[in-house]
Amino acid sequence: MDQLQALRVFVRIAESGGFSKAADALNVPRATVSKLIQELETHLRVRLFQRSTRRVVVTEEGQVYYHNAVKLLADIDEMDGLFADSHGNPRGRIRVDIGSSLANLILLPHLPAFRKRYPEIQLDVGVSDRQVDLIGEGVDCVIRGGELTDMSLVARRLAGLEWGTYAGSSYLAERGTPSHPDDLLARHEVVGYFSSLSGRVFPLLFEQGDETITVDPKGARGVFVNESTAHLTSLVSGLGVGQTFSFMAQPWLKNGDLVQVLPHWKRPLHPMHIVFPQSKYNSARLKVFVDWVIEVFRPYDSTPAPSHAYALRASGS
Repeated sequence: MDQLQALRVFVRIAESGGFSKAADALNVPRATVSKLIQELETHLRVRLFQRSTRRVVVTEEGQVYYHNAVKLLADIDEMDGLFADSHGNPRGRIRVDIGSSLANLILLPHLPAFRKRYPEIQLDVGVSDRQVDLIGEGVDCVIRGGELTDMSLVARRLAGLEWGTYAGSSYLAERGTPSHPDDLLARHEVVGYFSSLSGRVFPLLFEQGDETITVDPKGARGVFVNESTAHLTSLVSGLGVGQTFSFMAQPWLKNGDLVQVLPHWKRPLHPMHIVFPQSKYNSARLKVFVDWVIEVFRPYDSTPAPSHAYALRASGS
């Protein structure tokens, strides 16, 4: 048995959910896939999969083996890439996780350029908003919003994303335009956003000068959704007033289906980072990917440039 090939086949089955899908992805006959798994299970003396005519499920022992196999294969890929990296041609596998709207609207549309520049790098893009155990799951990096809380990880800032407060033109024609954040609870429907992980409902935040106002959507009439694209669709459809990222709203503002309201009240920018384990810090293929992602996100960054005086102090002049 070629145990290394068996490991790769096992991981691909676990991730794709089927023997045929794994065979197609690896470009090997299905019979070879089945034979390797049978030999691997015989070697380990455990059942890795529960098989039926309709689906394949990883057993408890298989889950333990999967997490260790992913880390081992990542280390092997890292070693294999050392010499290619030294010649300026990074190769190997990168596993990245990113939220749905950022994947569909920013990362994936730009990905062909990265693939053309680095054809030997395989990218596995997981699209989710869940909390990822980078080390335990063998994930190389995640792109997430918010501030870094785990000091064992390395974070590179990508952008400060701008928010806006919006409502559908059909909604405003019927209900009128709010002139103050307090109007939202008193006279309007609010489209709220809640976490699919914790169920927490996120407040609407407004700042103008020294004044800060927090609007809790739970105190308003309206609907609540837990996915950013669905949230935007709810606003465009006329379900109420809500806050979303400005870059997501642009196409609907241009065609008139969406209107910005309360433009003088700003919500603090949303910091975006790409985060990876310290153990990956010297990976050449991850470095070129991180540098590329930073460039991709640069046009979406609304962080104010430092003042001239501050820049001089920072440089020691």
